[in-house]
Amino acid sequence: VWLAPNPLAPETVQTTLLWCGRPTRTTGIKAAVVLYGDFARSLATRLVYSGFQVVVGSRNPKRCAGLFPSAAEVTAQADAANKTDVIFVAVFREHYSTLCDLTDVLAGKILVDVSNNTEINHHKESNAEYLASLFPACTVVKGFNVISAWTLQTGPRDGNKQVLICCDNQEAKRTVAEIAQVMGFTPVDMGSLSSACEIENIPLRLLPAWKIPVFLALGLFLCFYTYNFIRQVLHPYIWEQKNKFYKIPVEVINSTLPCVAYVMLSRLSTRGPGRLLPAALWHKVQTLSRLARPVAAAQKADWPSEFFCAALHAVYSLCLPMRRSHRYQLINAAVKQSHANLEEEVWRMEIYVSFGIMALGLLSLLAITSLPSIANSLNWREFSFIQVNQHPTHLTFGWTRAFDENQYKFYLPPSYTLTLLVPCTVILAKIFFHLPCIHQRLRRIRNGWEKGRYVKFTLPSATGEYSSGESSSNV
Repeated sequence: VWLAPNPLAPETVQTTLLWCGRPTRTTGIKAAVVLYGDFARSLATRLVYSGFQVVVGSRNPKRCAGLFPSAAEVTAQADAANKTDVIFVAVFREHYSTLCDLTDVLAGKILVDVSNNTEINHHKESNAEYLASLFPACTVVKGFNVISAWTLQTGPRDGNKQVLICCDNQEAKRTVAEIAQVMGFTPVDMGSLSSACEIENIPLRLLPAWKIPVFLALGLFLCFYTYNFIRQVLHPYIWEQKNKFYKIPVEVINSTLPCVAYVMLSRLSTRGPGRLLPAALWHKVQTLSRLARPVAAAQKADWPSEFFCAALHAVYSLCLPMRRSHRYQLINAAVKQSHANLEEEVWRMEIYVSFGIMALGLLSLLAITSLPSIANSLNWREFSFIQVNQHPTHLTFGWTRAFDENQYKFYLPPSYTLTLLVPCTVILAKIFFHLPCIHQRLRRIRNGWEKGRYVKFTLPSATGEYSSGESSSNV
């Protein structure tokens, strides 16, 4: 095992080697080497539990003896290096030069680079490629850098089971894959060593698929919150001289959250070109395709964001009757309204709450099935049925208020009326694309038909002469 210097105390930690002999299982792998620190101890422990005979080599074996399991033998660094065939190198890139003293010992060995960068590498030489340039007599394999020390301690049950591996040598790649498989992980072949840069960037990314949904949700929230603030707070204060700023913490937010959730839900109705436009037709418009590709790739993460807004809306709605101002409004409304109007209001709210509960249940199903671990267990028909056909509706709150002129404050329509624009556009577009004349043509495009590609041929005439013609048959 190669023990890397601890960045917190580089002057007190010594470089160490750990060697893993032939495992008790029949794998054909003779040795493995890991690094120093929490990852080293976790990896050594995992190798011992996986049946490997682990030997630790250190410049100070007595000091490092207590850091590793009792089943691991601690010995000198040179002795461990001479016995090993596979070495896991976890030294920082700037400390690779410290390994040059063991160039002769490491010649012909497999070096597994498990290091990561402190920042994302943008089109620069990867750590694995740099290590390969320093040791041309060795075979460098990139792997195990996406596995954390916690995953190694608890096993693959409680962590990511995939070990991404890349190398230019197929035999060395297969050897490291066998080690990962014996340890209980799933090796994934990522190709040649040129893929190491991408693998090293994976642990540094913070929820890359969530950036677009989060920023979209925040943008929609700010827009609808400002809109509702103008209608519900600013308008009464200017026109009626009423102070309703108490609505800012709860009621305005509660009016904003369903608008955000429903607009994002309507956007998901067009997720993937095949929803609103068939893929074949979408890819014909190359400019739109390039612009929409990153957006479509991130839309799978929209479901948790939408479910989060809908769940908050449900909690806020349950808290509305707890406010003292709301109780006063109920008493005043009960005194002023007639029995007929009150009954209509009751029906409106009952249907609104009922649809809201069903919508939240369906959204929870959509959010759960969008998780990678759940989505991977579904076939395409199951996933498509849940994701496409289970879009709930929750717009009965508006009732007839959309046609009441008193609801248009500052000549601005209610927010739930604005949210109808996107879903209505999507519904009309879907109806248009499902018309028989349009649907048949789109189906032909999906099957590879392209307009304007004809077969030219020559037909013989009755006199024996040939006349050129053009067939309308598609290639």
